[in-house]
Amino acid sequence: MKKIYNVYFLCGFATLGGGLFGFDISSMSGVLGTQAYTNYFQVGSGQYKQGSITCAMPFGSLVGALCSSFIADRYSRVTAIQFSSILWIIGSILMCASNGIALLVVGRVIAGGCVGIASAMVPVYQAEVAPKEIRGRVISLQQWAITWGILIQYFIQYGASNVDGGPDNPTQSTAAFRIPWGIQMIPGFILFFGMFFFPKSPRWLASKDRWEEALDVLSRLHGNGNRNHPKVLAQYKEIQEALAFDREQSSTTFAELTKPRIFKRVILGMSLQMWSQLCGMNVMMYYVVYQFQATGTGSPLLTASIQYILNTALTLPAILYLDKFGRRPAILIGFSLQALFLYLEGALQGAFGSPNPRTDPKLDAITWTVADHPAVGKAIIALSYLFVCSFATTIGPTSWTYPAEIYPAKVRAKAVSLATASNWIWNCLLALFVPPLLWSINWKMYMIFAAFNTAAFVHMFLTAPETKGYTLEEMDDVFDSGVPAWRKLNKRSRMDELEREIVEGNLKLEGGSVRQTVEKV
Repeated sequence: MKKIYNVYFLCGFATLGGGLFGFDISSMSGVLGTQAYTNYFQVGSGQYKQGSITCAMPFGSLVGALCSSFIADRYSRVTAIQFSSILWIIGSILMCASNGIALLVVGRVIAGGCVGIASAMVPVYQAEVAPKEIRGRVISLQQWAITWGILIQYFIQYGASNVDGGPDNPTQSTAAFRIPWGIQMIPGFILFFGMFFFPKSPRWLASKDRWEEALDVLSRLHGNGNRNHPKVLAQYKEIQEALAFDREQSSTTFAELTKPRIFKRVILGMSLQMWSQLCGMNVMMYYVVYQFQATGTGSPLLTASIQYILNTALTLPAILYLDKFGRRPAILIGFSLQALFLYLEGALQGAFGSPNPRTDPKLDAITWTVADHPAVGKAIIALSYLFVCSFATTIGPTSWTYPAEIYPAKVRAKAVSLATASNWIWNCLLALFVPPLLWSINWKMYMIFAAFNTAAFVHMFLTAPETKGYTLEEMDDVFDSGVPAWRKLNKRSRMDELEREIVEGNLKLEGGSVRQTVEKV
């Protein structure tokens, strides 16, 4: 079968796996404000019941993320992504056909398995096929796809919410949620069949000693089919040397992740994914309708849609600048701005809000309101938008890019699966416990998430070095140099030096290996 080798297309299309994550976020938040969902599933004011439904997907994603490395290491990254799309289709069918909370939860768990596998392995595949100069940009496409999934599904959901008299009609039919849950199968089918045209990762092929295939894929990805292109030979030699070193040192089991030089990176990747959840962004996505209902300003569904549009639009600058300005500045600026906006939002709610008088049955899900202060409500909405914009341009894309590039080849799939699992553990816990938090402590919840952002800033400042400009095989040098994270590593890329030697004729391909051909003077 003919394969596609355009790096931008490969990395862009694969992010449909991230788009499925976005579809799920909107498939839940978009129905919370409809009478069809409320009446059919009888969630009412039992916030743990709604929390259980919401957290079913991240629970499935946790399991999927933990299993992803076994599939990806044995059968390839491409096969793992295809398997995830099958789970998505099955889960969507069950959600669409759900006749109660039990089947809905089962469907969301299975669909979550897809999201867990795809969210772990899509960045790994992207990192392994992209050159270092654009690696941050193409992995950032994962976050952009998530935002597009959120946006597209939200508007599908918003349109479906208007069937049978609209979301406020007490006799609205179940089509309001079955239509969007059925439509979300379509990208799953597209992802499954599209991946047949993808080449295997050259680094995965090399790990299986399929060197000829690895060289062929590298040449088509980075040399227009020319096996003797300097960039191709330089990458090929780097992969050879890195794998040879790894095999001399140790095995590729999970025990390797506990060794000190790898363990600190495992903790760093897991921590960044944890902070990307504890910063409060997904709370804003899942329960944005509840938050905007509490302001008493305009249509909550329509107001929330603006937030989703901003989330999508503001991710684009990150894709363009991440390889230029670096990962570390994005991380630090993101957490500091998010903390500021949440502190302000919590302060406004605490100063001007009051308990919900429960005069409107449609607002039973909220206990705190600032409806008596329209100007404050608008300010809170504006701060929510600013929070989302700051996340979209910084933490959102970087939280996927950074963990995908900091690990050695021998443990990359396993380490990224653990980092992604960390994301889903906290996603699951937040989905379960945020509704009762909103119900019981109200505005103080914003202060808690603001404090998390503050802690994240300090943690990342002390532990996260810059990785832009280095190949995947050079990450050992970045993390083992002994240079503090807040100081720049003064080191040129080894691949640039290899390219120069190849151009000068000092290295060439012989018998499947890149060998030195002349003595250096």
